[in-house]
Order: sequence, then C-alpha cells, then structure tokens
Amino acid sequence: MNEMEVYNSLTIIFRDIFDDDTIVINNNTSADDIEDWDSFEHINLISAVEKQFKMRFTMKQVSTMKNVGEMVSIIINTKE
Repeated sequence: MNEMEVYNSLTIIFRDIFDDDTIVINNNTSADDIEDWDSFEHINLISAVEKQFKMRFTMKQVSTMKNVGEMVSIIINTKE
C-alpha cells in the first residue's frame, strides 16, 4: 500500500467520521484544523482507521501522534 492509497482511504474515513465531504487532509492536518475533532471523535477516528487498515495503534502512538502525516507513517510502517 502506497502513501496515496493511504491518504485516499483516510480522506473517506475523515469525511465519514466528521460528516463533512469538504475535508481535505494532508501531512500537517491536525485536530486544530477540523472543527469537530474532539477527544470523543478522536477515539472514533482511531477505531475506524484501525478497522480499515486491519491494524492496531499502540497507546503511545495514539497519545504522541501530532498530525495526519504521522498517522500515515505509522500505517505504512505497520503494513510493510
């Protein structure tokens, strides 16, 4: 799975979780950039990503992840 495929899948997930078809994500996208991204939605987001990519984030990864770029890196590294 390449980076573009991960971003395409994540875009669908973000739009679904935040119920906003206009969301466009990039490496630097963070909770500060999406109005409804609170702690509850963060849990929903992590769960949806884990389900989509058939992987599990560690607690450390979840708590230290700063932006979508870091999420993508973790996903790609998990899939290799």
